[in-house]
Amino acid sequence: MRMIYGFGCKNVILSLLFIRPAPSEIDMADVDLIKSRLTSHPDFPKKGIVFLDIFPILREPLVFETLITHLAQHITSHTLGISQTKKIDVIVALDARGFLLGPIVALRLGAAFVPVRKAGKLPGQCISASYEKEYGTDSFEMQADAIKPGQNVVVIDDLLATGNLVPHEKLTATDSSKGGSAHAAGELVAKQGGKTLEYIFIIELLFLKGSSKLDAPVYSVIQTDD
Repeated sequence: MRMIYGFGCKNVILSLLFIRPAPSEIDMADVDLIKSRLTSHPDFPKKGIVFLDIFPILREPLVFETLITHLAQHITSHTLGISQTKKIDVIVALDARGFLLGPIVALRLGAAFVPVRKAGKLPGQCISASYEKEYGTDSFEMQADAIKPGQNVVVIDDLLATGNLVPHEKLTATDSSKGGSAHAAGELVAKQGGKTLEYIFIIELLFLKGSSKLDAPVYSVIQTDD
């Protein structure tokens, strides 16, 4: 876990920095810890779907902190390098599990937080984008003044599955629409003139190739072909 507590003593902080493992070792330890807390629930919410439950992570403060710190560290060490201004202006997160991560990461980075919600849930003037679900389409909305033209944006959610509709018996996921919904979030950012630098997920289902449907690079903490 990448936390260093200062006690008003520079020597203590320097000592802690000196004995820390190499970044790659820390990252792998983070991933292993986070992955160990995921729980699988077969045939939920429908037969043929294996629900990957992230909520056990949130029940352990140490593990939850590890996840948040891992995401923030990735953004500061990698994603900022994509930005010409070296700044993240906005964190966008998707309804609903993305809201568990987005506001905390935004606070860590000193960025604004903007929610993407299901249609009819946000007040005021909104813009919308549709996305494919298992049996049809749905739409997401964002408040029309939430992102300014030219702002750098990172989109965060729990799961990247697929950008297109797939038969539900072939999908192992927490939500069969997640790839499509991430694409819709990127579309909303683009409609307001924002620039999506990266999409970040806890889990990515590689066999569904959802990242190929998105308009920016993808980072996922855990990748699986299962």
